[in-house]
Amino acid sequence: MAVRINDTAPDFTAESTAGTINFHDWLGDGYAILFSHPRDFTPVCTTEFGAVAQLAAEWKKRNTKVIGVSVDSVADHEKWKRDIEAFSGVAADFPIIDDVSLTVSKAYDMLPADYYLPAEGRTPANSATVRTVYIIGPDKKVRLTMTYPMSVGRNFAEILRALDAVQATDGVPFATPANWVPGQDVIVALAVSTDDAKARFGELDIKLPYLRFAKRPV
Repeated sequence: MAVRINDTAPDFTAESTAGTINFHDWLGDGYAILFSHPRDFTPVCTTEFGAVAQLAAEWKKRNTKVIGVSVDSVADHEKWKRDIEAFSGVAADFPIIDDVSLTVSKAYDMLPADYYLPAEGRTPANSATVRTVYIIGPDKKVRLTMTYPMSVGRNFAEILRALDAVQATDGVPFATPANWVPGQDVIVALAVSTDDAKARFGELDIKLPYLRFAKRPV
């Protein structure tokens, strides 16, 4: 069963580079990004985990924790972290989960379709986790998902932008337009009348009857 937007993020207990993780307890009352990768000591993943490490101050600014998932062991993760840090030039202080058992990968449907082939003839490549990203809210609900094939590295600037958009629209009657970045106007939800929107948010920029922009309240 796929994990969908607004599902409660599956809870789990697993070993990690930060010790035993009880996921919902670890989440606390902030946001989190859970992301998987196929294997340790692989080139694309090393660049990605380096990018996450370099954004540590940005995650903290947004009250967001990051946590990686791999089908390799904690011992392998610890060795691989040295490569990540050498490449990125910063400490990789976020936890990386040991998922040798595939418990987390299965719970979050992180495995490719080939995983479901009969065991005979299935290779390690068929069961490597695809590059999946989940943004999870303070209520433990999944807010956003992204999935990349193993050959395509993730754009963490876009993931950061998506996190900003999720936080900007979480619990308020707004949406963000294409290519939105913080500081730009937001779209007023259709459930709010124009008069009510003007009273609440000030003057609107009405492009179409159903497309009304407002300044995002600070």
